Amino acid sequence: MKNKRLGEMLADAGAITEDQLEEALQKQKETGKRLGAILIEEHYITENDLIETLKMQLGIDFIDLNKARIDPTLTQYVSKSMARQYRIVPVKLVGDRLYIAMEDPLNFRAIEAVKEATRKRVTPMIAYSNAISRAISVLYENEGAAMAIEQMQEERDLTIEEQSEDRNAETDAAAAPTVKLVNSILERGVAEKASDIHVEPRQDEMVVRIRVDGRLEQILTIPKDLQNAVISRFKVMGGMNITERRVPQDGRAMVGRPDGSRVDLRLNTLPTIYGEKVVIRILWRDQNTLTRKGIGITDKDNEKFERILKNSSGMILIVGPTGSGKTSTLYTMINELKSDTVNMISLEDPVEFQIDGVTQVAINEKVGLTFATALRACLRQDPDIICVGEIRDGETAEIAMRAAMTGHLVLSTIHTEDAVSAIDRLRDLGVEPYLIGGSVRGIISQRLVRRICPYCREEVKPDPETLDLVGLKNVPGMHYYHGKGCHMCFDTGYRGRIGVFEILAMNAQLRDAISSGINGSELRNAVSKMNFTPMIVNGRELVKEGVTTAEELLRVVAAVD
Repeated sequence: MKNKRLGEMLADAGAITEDQLEEALQKQKETGKRLGAILIEEHYITENDLIETLKMQLGIDFIDLNKARIDPTLTQYVSKSMARQYRIVPVKLVGDRLYIAMEDPLNFRAIEAVKEATRKRVTPMIAYSNAISRAISVLYENEGAAMAIEQMQEERDLTIEEQSEDRNAETDAAAAPTVKLVNSILERGVAEKASDIHVEPRQDEMVVRIRVDGRLEQILTIPKDLQNAVISRFKVMGGMNITERRVPQDGRAMVGRPDGSRVDLRLNTLPTIYGEKVVIRILWRDQNTLTRKGIGITDKDNEKFERILKNSSGMILIVGPTGSGKTSTLYTMINELKSDTVNMISLEDPVEFQIDGVTQVAINEKVGLTFATALRACLRQDPDIICVGEIRDGETAEIAMRAAMTGHLVLSTIHTEDAVSAIDRLRDLGVEPYLIGGSVRGIISQRLVRRICPYCREEVKPDPETLDLVGLKNVPGMHYYHGKGCHMCFDTGYRGRIGVFEILAMNAQLRDAISSGINGSELRNAVSKMNFTPMIVNGRELVKEGVTTAEELLRVVAAVD
């Protein structure tokens, strides 16, 4: 009955036709999904259309959960499991009336379940679906963290009393709440699709921040007296030595998600003046984005990308700072080059994606399996293509270069500022110029810029100074855009990221110039005479096309002199 009423309301409001309703109802019988979700998936209506119709037909109020301040104590009325099951969020309590935000306010089963559990009168409100997902994550993870912190403090005080007669006594009393707190931090990071979680000790407290789309955001503070317990829990998860606090340590772990999938974690500790800092890198296993289009290769650069990959020997380098998307580009190349007719060996630290048809080796420096030793060993495995996850030292660089000169195709990454700087970096590592000139076939430099949110994208008059710094002009007829902020991008104006590249394909003249040992300035002059498009130029095209903003380009890519 519920679905029929919803369909009738939408048809009466002119949002859908009778034929569209019949098709959606048929698909609902086949899939069991909500009618509203099917209508949105089939692009018969938008989520805004659905909300406006329900507001008008039922008189239900809309709530913007991204701006609403919700009292964490409301979680005592609606449990986390109930919130997830029915996709609801408790918003406020006025007397004996509980207001709940729902993506489907016609879900009477959910309303009755809340009434029965709370013994309150329930008033539904409508909210955006993705805002509900985020609100559930923030509200319940914060509530879980707060409860865990409170329990840890209570049990710590109790433990101190119990230990008053025996200073060496140990207890696991605080273990359970510590595990809950750490799990809530990890769940929040995963739910927000963060790339990193920073657990930072400071003078009077410990701060937790997450990096989303390249920007850090503080989500939690933890009392100073609980710092060691939390750090120890992370170290236990990562298989690190909890008694060693004087030197950095590395560890790995894996956590599950509500949908049953797994997420890999790479943990690192660093001793600071206020205690150990932990940074957790979240390694997402989404191989759907590991394509040229997915990483952001433009039509203009696609020809150069194709030309580089056609090499059967030599070295292809992917360069950029940490977090610039080098690994995604490397895996994209591996996916394209793997074949039943070639022997491909990949040396990685860590192995982020498991790829059928590729021999993947996990580097383990603790037992002496470094990139250099693994590279020497794999050369005796009759490889056609070798992937070296990262060139970190001169020994690895020289072995890789010599392998590239003896008939192997070698793919690798290196941390440098731009494509030309990669040559200087290899020289700094002690590689002879003739090896660099004779082995390198192409260098891809990249950064990640945030995309303008497509849901709130609007034309804007840009700041002339910012445009000038990135080498653009506000000429008549030119249109610039930004995101004004909406529920889909959580009012940031940006949603997702895309790569901006510069691809340097070597030719005979450039190889001779490198082999002769010319300095960096002369090398840049030689490159400028080639068919080479600098990264900032490709970035300008993204600004002109309305993909990103001049401000974002200036933040990520160095300004033009």
